Amino acid sequence: MNKYTEVFQEVLHGGWYILGKEVAQFEQSFASYCGVEHCIGVASGLDALVLSLRYFGFKPGDEVIVPANTYIASILAIMQVGLKPVLVEPDVTTYNIDPEKIESAITVRTRAILVVHLYGKMCDMDPILLLAEQYDLKVVEDCAQAHGAIYKGQKAGSFGDFGAFSFYPTKNLGALGDAGAITCKDHELNKSIRTLRNYGSSAKYVFDEVGYNSRLDELQAAFLSVKLKYLDKITAHKQKLAAIYRRELKSDFILPGVQSGFEDVYHIFAIRHAERDRLKKYLLNNNIGTEIHYPIAPNQQKAMNGILSGASYPVSEEIHRTILSLPISYGHTEEDINRVVEVMNKFS
Repeated sequence: MNKYTEVFQEVLHGGWYILGKEVAQFEQSFASYCGVEHCIGVASGLDALVLSLRYFGFKPGDEVIVPANTYIASILAIMQVGLKPVLVEPDVTTYNIDPEKIESAITVRTRAILVVHLYGKMCDMDPILLLAEQYDLKVVEDCAQAHGAIYKGQKAGSFGDFGAFSFYPTKNLGALGDAGAITCKDHELNKSIRTLRNYGSSAKYVFDEVGYNSRLDELQAAFLSVKLKYLDKITAHKQKLAAIYRRELKSDFILPGVQSGFEDVYHIFAIRHAERDRLKKYLLNNNIGTEIHYPIAPNQQKAMNGILSGASYPVSEEIHRTILSLPISYGHTEEDINRVVEVMNKFS
């Protein structure tokens, strides 16, 4: 906290509050962390998705494949660019999009696959990238919950054309407000996104295209630079807590899948249980708070009436009906988690 106070004072008295050295420093550091050439700081994770999709210049009504159980922001980004979200069922063991179900959703209007590394686990990227190459599709990674997650030695945000990150305060790498970033490997993509985020301007008072006002704040960038130095420590702690759950919870609870070649960062530790709501109430009665990520499937949301309604997604709906997020923050101790396990194992 003292370090946050220190950088706050530095930014406050520095007199430069928009797109200054703090943003530049964080962009460089986070690009290096993710193993890519470029990082562009933007105002939020949603903006990161919107700007990434906007870059390609797809035509209104073109289709983007997205997992059926994602958080609504992934779908809103597709719609805000005038595109059509096409939902594909997840794998029930990983909660991520099922690569084996993607090809049947591809049509002549499909232009991109928006993969979502949900809960801190990477998607199975090899077959997804193979399909993208086969059908000439763009790939955008929604990395909002996967800072530092690894697939076959490579970090989230380094596989697709773009990686879109959220630094919402609850993320493993969280700011003290809204913030986001886009990662990419290509110089031209980097240049274009930097123009789009700043009103479409590549030079002061020169506007090359219709852009946005979506810039990472200097103060949030400074806070993120502080926290980035501790991200691996945060991840290691959460992995240690997840190991307790995996080792000690009885078999009544369906645990998230683990696969060779994946290094999960456990933004969320999501289990499933047929009597999820009763379990949640039981834990609360024992002073253990939990969350549901997420209680309502996107196709069943009121806002999506007439847009995503009309089709059934039984795997997604089953996940939404049974999933429960257990305590697993950096502030929790091993003793805390052992108590959660003890209480849960008495649930009948």
